Amino acid sequence: MPESPETSGNLWMAFALMTVVSWGLYGVFLHMGQVGMSDPENGRYKAFLMVGVAYVIIAVLAPAGFLVANGASWSMPSAGWIWSLIAGAVGAIGAFCVLLAFWQKGQPAVVMSIIFAGAPIVNAIVAMYLHPPAGGFGGLRWQFLLGIAMAALGGTLVTLYKPNPAAPAAAHPPAQTK
Repeated sequence: MPESPETSGNLWMAFALMTVVSWGLYGVFLHMGQVGMSDPENGRYKAFLMVGVAYVIIAVLAPAGFLVANGASWSMPSAGWIWSLIAGAVGAIGAFCVLLAFWQKGQPAVVMSIIFAGAPIVNAIVAMYLHPPAGGFGGLRWQFLLGIAMAALGGTLVTLYKPNPAAPAAAHPPAQTK
């Protein structure tokens, strides 16, 4: 998407919220796809294969189309493509691990809550390590540290106090005729 001076300074928030919705639906839909494969042994691999097909369509063909449409150079410095490839690999490993968690009977609401509570914590720690905050780590504001603690606590509480699934409906005996 080309940058322009007319772009709103808050458009990033709309895209961030669209990501929240997309990734919030990801685990539920992935689990439905795995179950929908009707293959208890290999359904997770089939579902992951279809995730890969979606990535080819959306993450390969769409940006290639934008690059062609914008007349962009296809020159890619090694640091850029190597780190991008690593990012894709850790994303794919994470997606595969979601399926493995479902395979081991993890429920989508719990699995994804742990992931979405834990991932921002990992992101904050690694980002601060790579780009230390002004004033050093001792200058971190209490609100930031409280946010990290609340994310961890939220993931823990969802895991410990998840609602139990509804009991299967009882089968009614057939009506007797006289």
